Order: sequence, then structure tokens, then C-alpha cells
Amino acid sequence: MEKIKVLLVEDEPTLAMIIKDTLDGNEFDITLAANGEEGLSRYAEINPDIIVADIMMPKMDGITFVMKLREKYDFPVIMLSAKSEEVDKIMGLNIGADDYVTKPFRPLELLARVNSHLRRYSRFLNMVKHEEENTNVFEVGGLELNTDTKEVILDGKSIRMTPSEFKILELLIRNPGRVFSAEEIYERVWNEQAINTDTIMVHVRNIREKIEINPKKPKYIKVVWGVGYKLEKQ
Repeated sequence: MEKIKVLLVEDEPTLAMIIKDTLDGNEFDITLAANGEEGLSRYAEINPDIIVADIMMPKMDGITFVMKLREKYDFPVIMLSAKSEEVDKIMGLNIGADDYVTKPFRPLELLARVNSHLRRYSRFLNMVKHEEENTNVFEVGGLELNTDTKEVILDGKSIRMTPSEFKILELLIRNPGRVFSAEEIYERVWNEQAINTDTIMVHVRNIREKIEINPKKPKYIKVVWGVGYKLEKQ
């Protein structure tokens, strides 16, 4: 059985080895990099299935590293951050990371997150490859989402979405006017019990930045305070 390739970008040798030892025994092939520059080089060599990257690193930090990767590639990225790096953590999700784990953490927690995102990404790829006779297109106002081609079109212009963003938007556009709590969105998209709903908040904000003319006065995705989110009927 072919092992899942993980690129671990971490400048702390002790932590890197702890993570490597945890994942090594679970059908993973781990490649290490000590900073973002080395991570880009290793990515080109191994084409990993998932990346785990620290935020604070020398030469090239995790934020810059993920930004450069997201210019060309869509795949799961989990970022590691200290509690003091809250702003950087939010920025990481905004530029395309799928999740984050706050230090200190239990290695088994990271293993669970890795497995969760790999399952979700595998389902996403299967849907992309699956060909159906009938095209499933959902439209609300000038916003269009195609579940066959995995495309999002806004007023005739293609909008690039990460797999996480696409699935959240798909849930909302399939149910215009319905309010979903952050917990329900997490459980419907990830197909598991909600762990960290802060991730949903950041992903929704990121979607708004892409589809709203003025994200502060959104036309499409509205917040129902104390309840959740909905896609407004047009």
C-alpha cells in the first residue's frame, strides 16, 4: 500500500522528530524541512498529499510559504502556531490554510487533524473526478456554483476557492435563506463532531472577501447574530 506523503515544515528539531515519530507509525511517509524556502524545494521533489507547517520560522515563515504554494496548488495545509501568534494564525487561514493546531499540543491531536483533512480532501477529489450526465449548477443572484466542475462564478468571473471554502459555500447555496450554526457547518462539511468552530468563522470571512463587493456590507453571506450564517436569497 502506497504511503501518504506528508511534508513537515518545522524549525524546532525536537518537535519535528516528535511529530515525525507519531506519523511514521501510521502509514505516512514524512519529509522534513526546516523553513519555508526548504519547504518549497522539498515540495517540488515529493509532491506531498498534505503539509504541516509552523508559522514562525527563519528565512521564510509559514505565512509566506503557504501564500506561494496557494498560487498554484490546492491541497490540505495545517499550520502550527503558538497562542501568542493569534494574528498570524488568522492570517494563515485567510491566505489558504485549512486548519491550525495551537502549541503545545498532543501529537495524537495533530494525527487526528491530519487524517480528518485527508479524508475530506479525498472526498473532494473524488467529486471532481466523478462525471455525471446532469450538471448541478446552483445560482443565487450573480453567484453561480457548479458541483460537477467545482467552479464558482461571480458575475461571469471565475473565483478561486480552496476545497474547504467550496464545500462551505456549496452547503449555503444549496439552502438559500436557511441559517446554519458554525457547529452544523463544521459537522456537515467535515462529517464529524465540531472541534474548533473558529475555523468556520475565518473560512466564511475569506469567502466573503472573494464574493462580496463590500465584505463589511455583504450581499450574499449574512450573519444571524447568535445563531449562525445564511446565504441571502436574491
